[in-house]
Amino acid sequence: MSATRSTRNLVLAGLSAVFFAACSSSSQQQAQRGGSPVTVRSTVIVASDWQDSVQALGTAKANESLTITAKVSETVQKVAFDSGDFVEAGQVLVDLTGKVQLAGLEEARAAYKEAEQQLKRGEELAARHLVPGSQIDTQRATRDAARARMDQVRAQLSDRVITAPFDGVLGLRQVSPGALVTPGTAITTLDDVSIIKLDFSVPETLIAALAPGQEVAAHSAAYPAELFSGVLRTIDSRVDPVTRSVMVRAEIPNPERRLRPGMLLTVDVRRAPRQALALPELALLQIGRNSFVFRVAADGSVAQVPVMIGARERGRVEIVDGIAAGDRVVVEGTVKLRPGAKVVEAGTNPPAH
Repeated sequence: MSATRSTRNLVLAGLSAVFFAACSSSSQQQAQRGGSPVTVRSTVIVASDWQDSVQALGTAKANESLTITAKVSETVQKVAFDSGDFVEAGQVLVDLTGKVQLAGLEEARAAYKEAEQQLKRGEELAARHLVPGSQIDTQRATRDAARARMDQVRAQLSDRVITAPFDGVLGLRQVSPGALVTPGTAITTLDDVSIIKLDFSVPETLIAALAPGQEVAAHSAAYPAELFSGVLRTIDSRVDPVTRSVMVRAEIPNPERRLRPGMLLTVDVRRAPRQALALPELALLQIGRNSFVFRVAADGSVAQVPVMIGARERGRVEIVDGIAAGDRVVVEGTVKLRPGAKVVEAGTNPPAH
């Protein structure tokens, strides 16, 4: 009997606690509905410019790039550059030994001069009908062959003078005077980095959102506080059948040569601006997979309204459905609100009761 009475007392105590908690919660809600208003910050929804972007990772490439190599097997006579130098097109980089070719050029030049003189004498004699025309033709052929031989030796000499084919920055020097180089031996690299080509891939589903001429903004981990702007130039003609993505190339001016080939860049391709309803992300109340906002009515009360969100950018979120332009929405103070609560804008005095 005593145990039964104790159990009954515990049940009554539990029911009392639930009752008082419900009364307390009801009192708080009544206080919010009819008592002192909650101080919040709100904003009126208006249509504003919204610029969508396609984000990707890209690899920087030089506008023009090559490895300087030798065309012949020869000894390096002079190195006329140092690592990291900026050179102009036509500037001499390396002289290879060409004594044999120089001697051959002198020989070819002398043979050409002799053949030219013989041809002139023959033409004078032919004008007086002292030699047959066939002999003149032979002398002319000899002169032409001597000139061709001289041009050939000059070309061989030019192969022993290595020059820069375009303006650019040289890489590390790989040879020294006296070294023997052969065809294909790497001497240095040359990169034109006045413009950086940025190649990146995007899913095929976003092809329709891309077009040449769109603005591109790139970020580098090496310069976290800087933004590098450029233009989308071309979209590859093929989609990779394995990854279902397409390669896109943008060009970024690089006058200070801060970006270098091979750098990893984060790129945003900006689409044309459009009108959209947007709110700060702080205004959203997320419950599970559903999103809500508190809309302020004319009498100062709030209603919890479900909304459909779209794109996001830099702390803002696009509202696709649920509210309309002209609605006032609570931005700060949502955690203190319940549906039906009265609110007052921060910085204003609450109405007197």
